[in-house]
Amino acid sequence: MEPAKENAPPEKSLPSSKAPLAWRILALVVALGITVLVFLQRERIAQFSSYSYLGLFVISVVGNATVLLPVPSLAATFVAGGIFNPLLSGIVSGAGMAIGEFSGYLAGYGGMAVVEGRNKARLQQLESWMRRHGFLTLTVLAAIPNPIFDMAGIAAGMSHYPIGHFLLACFLGKTIKAVAFAFAGAQSLPWIERFLR
Repeated sequence: MEPAKENAPPEKSLPSSKAPLAWRILALVVALGITVLVFLQRERIAQFSSYSYLGLFVISVVGNATVLLPVPSLAATFVAGGIFNPLLSGIVSGAGMAIGEFSGYLAGYGGMAVVEGRNKARLQQLESWMRRHGFLTLTVLAAIPNPIFDMAGIAAGMSHYPIGHFLLACFLGKTIKAVAFAFAGAQSLPWIERFLR
């Protein structure tokens, strides 16, 4: 007679890549192409800031579409909060940032393996968090300013985390952060005006 097994829940593991190789390569090429294009055209993209909410949205999408190359879209959100409605600026920016983060997801889905050393250990930690608390992990990491969110997007793509859940978690977290920056911009504008007088 077999010994009784404990009623432990089955261990979740990241699914092996079920995507056909052609789709994985295409996803990787698109993610890297977006990164290179944004990096090369960063001065032109900055000109969109004069187009009100549409400009803020474009800057937010593009600023978060780069993988592992920083393009500061939060600065635009901060300034927009001082000029336009800060709540609406934060929501528009949060939506743009969430869409932009899809490139990191595509990079992971395509099997991007450009992280090395200490970053590889961080990626493994993120994969572990994704297995246990994927939505919460993505939302929290998106809500706080940190340099590792691109790796969270890569981990989500590698684990084939549902795209809709990924975008919703990004939107919630990025909007929380963007609204905070927009209100900070709105509060600082009177102080800056007094300082410049």
